[in-house]
Amino acid sequence: MSESAKRRSWSPGARGAALLLALVLAVYLVLLGQRAVTMLFSGVPVFAVLGVAVFVLPVLGAVLVLDQIRFGMRTQHLAERMSDEGTLPDVSHLPLRPSGRVRRDAADEWFEGKRAELERTPNDWRAWYALAQAYDLAGDRNRGRRSMRRAIELERRDSE
Repeated sequence: MSESAKRRSWSPGARGAALLLALVLAVYLVLLGQRAVTMLFSGVPVFAVLGVAVFVLPVLGAVLVLDQIRFGMRTQHLAERMSDEGTLPDVSHLPLRPSGRVRRDAADEWFEGKRAELERTPNDWRAWYALAQAYDLAGDRNRGRRSMRRAIELERRDSE
């Protein structure tokens, strides 16, 4: 891993916090699952039906958490690969608001540039990564995540 990728990778504090939250959620899901099993085998039909409904929650929660962890790891992989290639978009020159977020006008201008770049190379995962970052800077996280998922999919095809 390059030195710049090491600097950009999660700090131990952020990684530790994410791990702690996932662990707390796992404990909660196990406890919820135990309650569901207790309800299922209570012998009372209404509780059994509720037990099935309650059992769905930990399963769904686990699937969603695993999906988010996988998404984060794949995103980190793309960032490291781009950093090693020297193609990671640099946003350090963009002006910031007092909150630390990029100013909206600058984010919008950055976004338009990245969208034009994507139109020139629609099958390049790097362009999709840059667009995802631009969406994030512009405050549109949902489209940013969809764009990042597209970048992950295209990069996976390229590396096969």
